[in-house]
Amino acid sequence: MARYKRLGDILVSEGVITKEQLNEAILLQQKESGKLGEVLLRLGYVSEEQIVIALSKQLSIPYISLASGKLKPAPDQNLEELVPYDFGTRNLVLPLSRSLNSLTVVMFDPLDLILIDNLKKFTGCEINIVISTRSDILKAIENFYGKERVFRQAMDIGEDEATSGGIKELFSEETDLSLDKIIAQAEEAPVVKLVDLIVRQAIEDGASDIHIEPRYDKLSLRYRIDGVLYEMPSPSASLYLPIISRVKILSKMDIAEKRLPQDGGFMVKIAERLIDLRVSTLPTIYGEKIVLRILDKSRVPLDLAKLGFLPQELEKIRKGIACSYGLIMLTGPTGSGKSTTLYAALSELNSPTLNILTVEDPVEYRLEGINQVQVKPEIGLTFANALRCFLRQDPDIILVGEVRDLETGEICIRSALTGHLVLSTLHTNDAPSTITRLIDIGIPAYLVASSLRLIVAQRLIRKLCNHCKESYEVKEEKFPGGITINSPIIYKSKGCEKCNFIGYKGRSLISEVILVDEEIRDAIYKGVAAAKIMEISSKKGALSLLESGIKRVEEGITSLEEILSVATVY
Repeated sequence: MARYKRLGDILVSEGVITKEQLNEAILLQQKESGKLGEVLLRLGYVSEEQIVIALSKQLSIPYISLASGKLKPAPDQNLEELVPYDFGTRNLVLPLSRSLNSLTVVMFDPLDLILIDNLKKFTGCEINIVISTRSDILKAIENFYGKERVFRQAMDIGEDEATSGGIKELFSEETDLSLDKIIAQAEEAPVVKLVDLIVRQAIEDGASDIHIEPRYDKLSLRYRIDGVLYEMPSPSASLYLPIISRVKILSKMDIAEKRLPQDGGFMVKIAERLIDLRVSTLPTIYGEKIVLRILDKSRVPLDLAKLGFLPQELEKIRKGIACSYGLIMLTGPTGSGKSTTLYAALSELNSPTLNILTVEDPVEYRLEGINQVQVKPEIGLTFANALRCFLRQDPDIILVGEVRDLETGEICIRSALTGHLVLSTLHTNDAPSTITRLIDIGIPAYLVASSLRLIVAQRLIRKLCNHCKESYEVKEEKFPGGITINSPIIYKSKGCEKCNFIGYKGRSLISEVILVDEEIRDAIYKGVAAAKIMEISSKKGALSLLESGIKRVEEGITSLEEILSVATVY
């Protein structure tokens, strides 16, 4: 009598395959040899997961998946030393937990008795087995060794030589280090590997910025992911100077200059993707702080329709940028996605029949077919000077990175009034305040009214993780201004493996869009307050930032808490 029910019979009884498909696979197995499961996979009759689940039932061995959150080794048990990375990758085995003399491992092939015997010998433990799919095990191995062990091991390079006082001692000894020695240290393999790991890990995690900061007693590493800074494992303090120097060398900065801020950048290629990194240094009391801005164009769709605007907002924006002349203003704080929206608008307008010129500080994304100019104040190439030159370059569309002063603002207005479409940005709290700001810097109200065509204020919001967001019933919420939530069910964050237990993954936006018509133009002429202009726009269907955010809450895109953290409730 057979000890186990046959794998094929289990798949048939579960309705995964038919008896005919099983017979076909058995005939092919007899011709080509090999395992029945592999033959069924090759024929396309089953998935890898279905095979492993059937094997679990056949052998009475527990099955776990990456999605369940259980395929994660226990922390602080030194499991990475018990089963090395190379061994785990080669044999598709991952240690999960250890209790006294018992080690639980996840395997792809639980019938590999030689592997089990080898595990017993070099771990000195009895082996308990659970099984999972090949792809899930490989991902779990990468998460455990690649993101934790290997990363931390690189962070600990040079720990034996680290000074007992950390950064405070390095800082005091900095003047004794020769420039040649610092350069030599920066070019050593461990430092090169460490900087490479820091950058690659940030890109894989979807970070927008890397912060490398000297503290009194340590070196701090933080990633900004979806707008929030997260602490990462700290590099050894002894590697502070080599790390800073390595980044400076890559960014073509002066590594001898440590008293003044510097800007630079470099490019990396990952999986056929070219990614720009913009680098800034800042001298602090404990040494230089470095921030690397990651500009990954492949992660940010330069398409207005994919940025997250509501249909009615998108319609107004497209109507505004379709004008042959006038001023388009985007407003919001630093890091609110203004540049991305501008680039998306330019991508939509881009045509061989148009001459498009941009002046930026800095140029964040390179766009094919568009003439982009980088501001260089040190040689006299300012926004205002570049704009004056633009008017002699037969432009159709002009993008100005930011209106920073009266001179730049006046040239933008005059360009808009003389038949050019001008796009630019300002830092204001909402859309109507843009009008007030332009007048405050010295531009006459009649010129503002005549030139303005569209104002867009925006904020970035974190999107709830689709794998773990939780719904809950909400009582009618009322905000000042009569805003209500018109949905009985909304969602909140929870956290899972897919989102690194944050509860949010990816970002969208909320916006306030004012299309300037005759009524609003007349209100600007008369010096009407910003609140009144918003009231006029609201009657025409414009949403405030809060109203736009509530729509995203009702759609299940984000949480109420996230909206209230970025949109002002009056």
